[in-house]
Amino acid sequence: MSLYRDYESAEAFTAGVIGLPGARTFFLQVGETNDLLSIKCEKEQISALAVFLRKTLEDAPAVSPGSVRASSFVEPDEAVFALGSVGLAYDRRDDQLILQFEEISPDDDPEFDASRVRVRITRAQAVAFCEHADRLVRAGRPPCAFCGLPMNRDGHACPKMN
Repeated sequence: MSLYRDYESAEAFTAGVIGLPGARTFFLQVGETNDLLSIKCEKEQISALAVFLRKTLEDAPAVSPGSVRASSFVEPDEAVFALGSVGLAYDRRDDQLILQFEEISPDDDPEFDASRVRVRITRAQAVAFCEHADRLVRAGRPPCAFCGLPMNRDGHACPKMN
C-alpha cells in the first residue's frame, strides 16, 4: 500500500543512524511532532542530498547563523519505505526548498505504486541538515589510505595491496 504525505512546513527535517560503524542503518526523518516519518536510505544518499542542498542554496540569500537549529533525530520503530529518487526545487516566492522523496521501485515494476513524501523546508533547516549530514557521514568507518574504501576495525582486503 502506497503512502502520500505533503508537509507544507515541516517542523522536522533531519537524518540519523542506528547501529555501529560498518553496520549502521541510515534514515531521513521528516514531518511534524505528531506525524514523524522515517525513510530508510543509504549513507551516500544523505551525502548527495547535502551536496545538492548546498548547491541550491548558493543562489539564495544567506542564512543568519542564529537561525540554524538542527532537528532532533528520534529513533524510529520502522521505516515507512526505502528511499529511491529525490526531487529538489526552490520556491523563490515563499523562500522555501521543496523536497520530494519517492520509494524505490522493486525491479522497475511498472505496476508499482510508489510511496511519496513531499516536504517544504526553510533555508535554515536546509543548512542545519547539511551540517548534521556531514557529521553523520564522517562518523563512520575511516577510509583506507591506499584505496579509499571503508576500513573495519580489523582492517580490510585492500584491492591495491593484493
